[in-house]
This record gives sequence, C-alpha cells and structure tokens, in this order.
Amino acid sequence: MLTFRRSGIPNVRSHHNGAQTFLVGVRFGIPIWFVFASPPKAPWRDHSKGFQSTIGLFLSELAPKVLHTLFYGKSAVGLRHLARYAYRMKRILKPLGTAIIAGIAYLIAWPVPIEPVAWTPTPTTGYVGPYALNDWLANLERHEIMGRHGPEDAAIGTDGALYITTGEGDILRRDPSGEMTVFGQTSGRPLGIEAHPDGSIWVADAYRGLMRVTASGAEVIADKDDADQRIVYANSLDFAPDGSIWFSEASTKFGAEAFGGTLQASYLEIFEHGRTGRILRHDPATGETKEMLPGISFANGVAMGASGEWLLFIETGETRIRRLWISGDRTGEVETLHENLPGFPDNIKRDTDGGFLLGLVSKRVPLADQLAGQPFLRKVIQRLPAAIRPKAVSHGFIIRLTPDGDVDQVWQDSSGDYPLTTGAVRDTDGSLWVTSLGAEWLGRLAKP
Repeated sequence: MLTFRRSGIPNVRSHHNGAQTFLVGVRFGIPIWFVFASPPKAPWRDHSKGFQSTIGLFLSELAPKVLHTLFYGKSAVGLRHLARYAYRMKRILKPLGTAIIAGIAYLIAWPVPIEPVAWTPTPTTGYVGPYALNDWLANLERHEIMGRHGPEDAAIGTDGALYITTGEGDILRRDPSGEMTVFGQTSGRPLGIEAHPDGSIWVADAYRGLMRVTASGAEVIADKDDADQRIVYANSLDFAPDGSIWFSEASTKFGAEAFGGTLQASYLEIFEHGRTGRILRHDPATGETKEMLPGISFANGVAMGASGEWLLFIETGETRIRRLWISGDRTGEVETLHENLPGFPDNIKRDTDGGFLLGLVSKRVPLADQLAGQPFLRKVIQRLPAAIRPKAVSHGFIIRLTPDGDVDQVWQDSSGDYPLTTGAVRDTDGSLWVTSLGAEWLGRLAKP
C-alpha cells in the first residue's frame, strides 16, 4: 500500500497482497479491455477528436486523477474518461506502430544490389603536406561545349586539335582556332579518350566497351574478353610501345548502363567494396582481349610509363595510385605509388614532359570511411532515399606527378565551382584543359 508522511511526500512500501493486486487489475484492466473489445460505434466514444485533443484530455483530466488514485488509494478515474482516452490512443498508436514495424522491416530486409565487404581504410590526414590547400584552380576560363555536358576526358590529337568526350555520347573536336564541331558519336557514354599515332581516336565507352572513332564513324573493338565475359564499364585507356591497348573496367558487377549511369554504378562499386574492377589488354594484331589484373576497387584512370615497362592505374575505392609492371624482370608485380589521397582519384594522363596529370573527383567522405567495417549498416543505408546517402563532394583538385611518380605540383579550388573534376590534359601552349564528370562547360587554366 501507499502511506504518507506529514510532509506530504509519498513513502512507498511493498505490502501489496494478492487481493490488492487483483483489485488494481480490476480497477484499470476492465475499462481498458472494454475499449478494445467494444464495438467501434459505442455511444461513449468521441470520434471527432484528434491526437492533440487526446493528449490534452490526458494532461487536463486523466493524469491528475490517475495520480490521485495511485497516491490515495481511491479511484478518481471515471470509467468514461479512461475508456475514451484509451480508445483514442488505440486509434493513433495502432497505425503508427504498424508503420514503424514496416519501416524497420524495410530497412533490415528489403533487397538491395550490394553485398558490402568489410575493409579497413587508412584514416585521411586531409589537406596537408604536398596537398596543402590553395586556390590555384579557381576562376577557370569557361569554354562552351555545344550544349553538351560532362566533358569527362580530353586528348590532344596528332592534328593539334582537342578531342573531348561528353555525356551525350558525342566526341567533340576543338581546333586550334577555337572552332568546335562534332567529330563522332559512340551511341554510349564515352569516358577515357586517347589519340593514336595513326590519327584515329580511341575511347573507353562505359556502355559499349573499347572503341575506335574516325571521321567516318565509330567502331566497337572489344566488348568482351577472351573468356566471353562482357565488358560492362570500360573506363580509361592508354597505348603501350608494342601497339597493344591497356584499359580499365571499373566494375564487372555494376554495369554503367544497367545501373543508371556512370556515377550511380561507381557509387555501388565503391560502397560495396567488392573489388570487381580489373585491367585488360587488347592486342590489335590478334584481336585478343585478356584480363591482366583483377580484384581492383573501382579501376579508373590508366597511364603508360615512358619506357613501357609499367602502367600506372587508379584504384578509386581505396584512394590510391598503383603501378603494374608489364614487362621485364618484374612483370606481374603490383606496388602502391601513393595511398591515402585526400580525395577520390579519377583520371591519370601522361604529361608532355613524361610526368603525369591526375584529378581527384571528390573529397573523402568521413561517413564512408566510418562505415567501412560495417557491412550490415551499409546495406541499411543503401535502402535509404538517395538524397541522404553519402555522395560525391566537389573540390577541384589536380596533381602533377614527376616521371618517377613523385608529387610535383597541386592545383585546387575548394569552392567546387567546377564540379566533379576528373583530370587534366596539357595543350601544346602549356595550358591545362580541366575535365569534369558533370559540368556544362570545359575549364581551362591558361597559366598553370
């Protein structure tokens, strides 16, 4: 029972016997049972009140009476008041509870395309050392690209013209005078582009594979490998001294066309971290296309070393630059050249002096690093609306490497005015054409 001191402060003593417990159950249980068991149109029910009025009823009428009953042992809660309140709460809580349960079930069990793999990233050190912040990439010159968007890569042709890939599938040609024309159309999504010494343009098309483009049309050179595995996300390419073409496939699981575009498919490959990317080699003399290195977390840009003994390639999912030895005594060896970059690396291209130009397409996303060891949570997040999942964060960033692969110079624009910077190519006058995955214009840095 409850007893009270003179001060009025309750003193609870645990002397309830079976009879008292039974009476408490009768006092409160019968009215509540009556609410749930009675017909929906019982005359004592008030259907016109909503959630706020129900809470108001409890605070203004029921709460004081319930407290009075508990403290003084006399029932001050009328049957009508308690029943009406319980019924209103039932009307609110039942659908709310159903919605909550359905939401939890969706977040836990709804099918998603990824099967996340646990891994351990190196914590980013940020923009320090050779990557210290600057604004040398800000205020780029803007050059129109005939109403297209996404100038993801560019190359200087043997004729001195600039060739540009676009999101619409067009290959644009900008001659030295500045005139822009459509050179070709791949009917896909061209990404990496290089000019062959014979004057033709070669493209890694994310939807169609390795392609050769001339003024007379576009031709698919390789859309599957020798094992008959279809190439679903060709990304970048470069030429070896022996005439072969080395190119990357970003993912063998998440095809760019099948999953709604290059950005969407890249997110899935990186977020899952299944390392399904690879490096391939095509031999024009035999027509063979062989897988040379599998197990890459989003294989991206590739660039041949001057001697042809090794190939640099980008592993975007692990924010690092790696080197694959393709000839000589070290053939087949793979080493990491730079790791723990402050952003996600994208294209890498040979510079005019034998060095390399590299772009970082996005800042590192802390949440993505924190979730690296949590496969279950990554699946839950994948079920959330796309607008609140981790996404690319623009921060203009171009790195120049020496011929040996050391960081030589860095250009940045933290404003992200030129979105999703993928890389750069140097023109014959020394200026840099800066490429982008999503911009509606092509950037140029006149005096790098």
